[in-house]
Amino acid sequence: MMFERPFTFAISPEARALGVSNVCFLLRDFSNRASDTVFDVIHLEAIRELKKTWTWERIKTDPILLGFRKLHEAVGRSNKKYIASTEKLLTLLLETGDLPHVNLLVDIYNLVSAQTGLSLGSHDIDKVVGGIHLRLTEGTETFIPMGETEPKPVGAGEYAYIDEADRILCRLEVRQADATKITLDTRNCILILQGNASTDEAYLRHAGDELISLVKRFCGGREELIYT
Repeated sequence: MMFERPFTFAISPEARALGVSNVCFLLRDFSNRASDTVFDVIHLEAIRELKKTWTWERIKTDPILLGFRKLHEAVGRSNKKYIASTEKLLTLLLETGDLPHVNLLVDIYNLVSAQTGLSLGSHDIDKVVGGIHLRLTEGTETFIPMGETEPKPVGAGEYAYIDEADRILCRLEVRQADATKITLDTRNCILILQGNASTDEAYLRHAGDELISLVKRFCGGREELIYT
């Protein structure tokens, strides 16, 4: 079924003032699956290269990862407890020698995240109520983290991706919600690339082009740039 309802993504002035930056795409009518043998070869070679370029010292000092830590400090959140998704991926890479396998679309954007240092995420837009707003939390929103069934409290003043049902879809760039996660049944999604004060628009756009090229090659679909 083709997904054609209007969809919006907006960022509040307060979130923008923190230095949060985004490039977002809608991807409609794509085909997700567990894996792809050709992508597996590309992934294996990319992992070899990543292990040559990422070290524990680089994780500590990389300007983009530092930029995410500064964002967390700006909203009063501990970097020991709240670790950006990219830093988690790269830590897993150095600890295990690989990135986690979820499904083809998720594996693609996780790879691009590790290659660029940007935080990448995706939401099934058939399960999003209305559009998505990147704004500061009020502390009244509902957040059920991925893999859990009960809501967790979120204080006021964090930046988060929130739908029109006041549900947090992603807290900071740290943890996504369960309701809109990408599954093998997902056919329409939003792909969000997030940067910070250390990433300019050209870098975000280039990473977006790389992401869409890989996604279109292996999952098909029709992309639409909706926000920069």
